[in-house]
Amino acid sequence: MVNKAVNWLIKYNEFNTQRDFISDNLECEEYESKEWKSINRKCENAFDKYLDYMSELPKREQAQIERSELY
Repeated sequence: MVNKAVNWLIKYNEFNTQRDFISDNLECEEYESKEWKSINRKCENAFDKYLDYMSELPKREQAQIERSELY
């Protein structure tokens, strides 16, 4: 479970980086672009999966993940 939570956190970080890159290169009005919506959806889904796996872990394991450099 820890590996799955960490893997989804890594995926979330990658999608978030892509989303930030797209956001930086778009004008404010262009946030409705198809590309941004797609990566935003992937980002949200990855974070939801991460939270699902985190909820199944003991508090000690959750704390260790949250203290890691990935979080």
